[in-house]
Amino acid sequence: QESQSFGESTALDQRQPKETTMEQAFVNEGTSIDKGENARLSSFVGAIAIADLVKSTLGPKGMDKILQSIGPDKNQSISVTNDGATILKSVHIDNAAAKVLVDIAKVQDDEVGDGTTSVAVLCGELLREAEQLVAQRIHPQTIAAGWRLAREEARKALEAASSDNSQDQEKFRDDLMKIAMTTLSSKLLTHEKEHFAKLAVDAVLRLQGGGDLQHIQIMKKSGGSLRESYLEDGFLLDKTIGIGQPR
Repeated sequence: QESQSFGESTALDQRQPKETTMEQAFVNEGTSIDKGENARLSSFVGAIAIADLVKSTLGPKGMDKILQSIGPDKNQSISVTNDGATILKSVHIDNAAAKVLVDIAKVQDDEVGDGTTSVAVLCGELLREAEQLVAQRIHPQTIAAGWRLAREEARKALEAASSDNSQDQEKFRDDLMKIAMTTLSSKLLTHEKEHFAKLAVDAVLRLQGGGDLQHIQIMKKSGGSLRESYLEDGFLLDKTIGIGQPR
């Protein structure tokens, strides 16, 4: 029995180097492979770190981040922002799970245009709780199934608390104004949010139910104040004055 056990252990030890050699044959030089607990821990740490990075910018009392480019150019740009999508786009990430979290924020920004920080923080907190459940030997598929049930319950609660004022023009416009002002509360336009909320609502209502925001053209001109921004009823053409031509 002792010799048989020794033989099995030797065979196992001989198989492990072969597996490592086969994996190295299909990956690039310098590539590392993480498996099991190490890979799971790396995913948790990377995603939670991204959520903690943008958590302090959430809400109207959120703090701004100073971003400085680290390129080879001598003219390194510096920007100040509290927009989650802008921050995540500017951060160099070398973690697979963290990159997935950044991609989620980018999709949120492209599809909705707001809520990028909230999405990143929500995902980070879910993973923080999932880490404790995994430590209790609960299977990840079971945790994901619980999240799906929680999503359905949250959807039902939101639908029960919601109200539809689309048939009443005044109430519907008032709802849109509140939504726009809430969105602008954490932006740099917060001091002029009523003015810009009115511009946004008027522009969207002119689409008459159309969802293509490409029909709304935004032109930026340097100089002047934010209050001087306005919504034109017609079509504006940005044209450069030629040299020697009358204005």
